[in-house]
Amino acid sequence: MQPLYLTHYAIATSLGAGLDATFARLSAGQTGLTPQVYPGELATWAGRVDAIDASPLDETFSAFECRNNRLAALTLAQDGFMDAVADLRARHGAERIGIFLGTSTSGIETTESAYRRRATTDGPLPADFRYAETHNIYSLGRFMQRLLDVSGPSVVASAACATTAKTFGNAARMIEAGLCDAAIVGGADTLCATTIYGFHSLGLVSPTACRPFDRTRDGISIGEGAGFAIVEKTPPSALQPGAVVLRGFGESSDAYHMSTPHPEGKGARLAMERALASAGLQPADIDYINVHGTATQVGDAAEDRALIELFGKDKPCSSTKGFTGHTLASAGIVETIIAALAIQHNFMPGTANTHELDPALQSHYLLRGERAPVRRVLSNSFGFGGSNCSLVLERPS
Repeated sequence: MQPLYLTHYAIATSLGAGLDATFARLSAGQTGLTPQVYPGELATWAGRVDAIDASPLDETFSAFECRNNRLAALTLAQDGFMDAVADLRARHGAERIGIFLGTSTSGIETTESAYRRRATTDGPLPADFRYAETHNIYSLGRFMQRLLDVSGPSVVASAACATTAKTFGNAARMIEAGLCDAAIVGGADTLCATTIYGFHSLGLVSPTACRPFDRTRDGISIGEGAGFAIVEKTPPSALQPGAVVLRGFGESSDAYHMSTPHPEGKGARLAMERALASAGLQPADIDYINVHGTATQVGDAAEDRALIELFGKDKPCSSTKGFTGHTLASAGIVETIIAALAIQHNFMPGTANTHELDPALQSHYLLRGERAPVRRVLSNSFGFGGSNCSLVLERPS
């Protein structure tokens, strides 16, 4: 593929809002997960962004008021991202800027609240409930188009936990087709009871903070988070510090099981192989791998097998979900931005909460962060239904 430039990016998770807050917690090894209790006395740990509670949308966007859009707005307000979009509009025109986003929860929490507010258990939903602007998957896209004042192609996808990694491929294809000159990619997912109980019903939610690749790992910790990046074919004359290059992406579908990856990691390996081929690179060219690493028994084992077969046992890797929780559809963009921070700071993140590595897993998994030259990073995002995506990021030459 023709390399694309990530000229600006913004992030908000339970580690904090903004790039500095995120990197500070990562480099200090501090988790953002905290104990949470949900209705029905379901006790677990989750990655909550407390700042959302005190960040209502401006009255201009009151129709879009929901936790997910609040998180998106909070994220877009970080690190000069809105100013960068304004510059993008001035250089390309609003109609030549696409938006390619992803979410899985969207505004489910608002719908949960609407059901609780019915006068009777079988009564109608409250008159002030606005499905299209809150719960609908496209709510995020419509909200961001208006907030950012851009009018190019706009798509919001939902492909499980690979969703926002796939937004980079969507943007690359649309730019290559000439339908836009630049794009804003990313997405947001927020905590809600439906998601917590859904994963709990599958026996996948840990009662404690998740422990990727640990011998005693017993499930995921769900987190909320959002991230956005500006992707450009031709960047400004002077790149800002922290800008990175998207060298390649690879996608695959296991088609093995609705909620379980192929035990041999076939789909995961195929996505990684395609990402390397797209970038014109070999496994030896990658310095660090941000693994999907959800802390489930089957998922971590399948990914480990794919990593060993492709990269061998010496390639440094880690999962950052022990810091942020599994941010579901936004995991791809959250971890892409973490990968960009790894390149910017020459830092390979360790892990949080993992204490005793599973001896059955053979990857060179980092328990503690390491300062080392990082030029290229592979970031993995794998989801339900065998939806897989891997991205290769590189330091600009």
